[in-house]
Amino acid sequence: MPRFRVVVTDQVFPDVAVERELVEAAGGELVVARDPVDARRLVRDADAVLNTYVPVDRELIDTMKRARIVARYGIGVDNVDLAAARAAGIAVTNVPDYCVEEVATHTVALMLMLLRRIPAGQELVRAGGWGVGGLGEVHRLSALTVGLLGAGRIGDRVATAVEALGGRVLVHDPYLPQAPGGRRLVDLPELLASANVLSVHCPLTPETRNLVDAGALAALPAGAYLVNTSRGPIVNLADVVVALRSGRLAGAALDVLDPEPPGAGLIAGVPNLVVTPHSAFLSVEAMRESQQKAATQVLKALRGDPLDYQIEERS
Repeated sequence: MPRFRVVVTDQVFPDVAVERELVEAAGGELVVARDPVDARRLVRDADAVLNTYVPVDRELIDTMKRARIVARYGIGVDNVDLAAARAAGIAVTNVPDYCVEEVATHTVALMLMLLRRIPAGQELVRAGGWGVGGLGEVHRLSALTVGLLGAGRIGDRVATAVEALGGRVLVHDPYLPQAPGGRRLVDLPELLASANVLSVHCPLTPETRNLVDAGALAALPAGAYLVNTSRGPIVNLADVVVALRSGRLAGAALDVLDPEPPGAGLIAGVPNLVVTPHSAFLSVEAMRESQQKAATQVLKALRGDPLDYQIEERS
């Protein structure tokens, strides 16, 4: 008879072998929900919950009779009602350091695709063309300023890569007393006014939702670029489409959107837009690390050990 039950609300990995091995070695049982409805049924008697995208809202938390922890596989916790979890005595953890390399690499790759006009060049060649006449203006990275909206682990790694390629970096992060690496920390208006490339790396909170809207895009230098590998709702997609169609933005590369996936026709035919399917986190190594670390938080919580990545409710 298993001593405890761990429920996976939504399996996004190829398998749950890593979690199952850890949980069963500790004397527990791992159960994977078939869908969100099944998840709501299973969590009622779960001792711990492993979660990716299924909303862990107040209603769901109120049904949990025994749960001591909700462990998210990812970095963000915007799908978890932290206040409700705290009121219920349920710890919430994430894995803030599992895909830093992957997201930073993806961000820089998207940035360079835009700056080097690679998608436009590919379309030109596939259409039977050749030469650089149809590519428009291309500037060297060392002549541009990259503005980071958020400077945590991923933002810092992006900045290091950009600087290695000769780019200038400015940082806006209201939660930091100083920018990592001795970089210049500026307020949001100065960041927007200076950034030839705006790269988004902040968490989704009530304050950052829709932060990059028509007003923010208009404040950027004409012909600027936008990259978002953080959370879709931070950027107003409709406003980005308008800015791209008008030419105000020279290009945008988005790994995250609101909604996901985008509705039919929402991004079709939009010029100079690169979209990847929320894949910046992806690598075999990152997924295994996320699974191992999330499951470890579960076992620590059930043993009463200190947690490595506990999230506190934001004030």
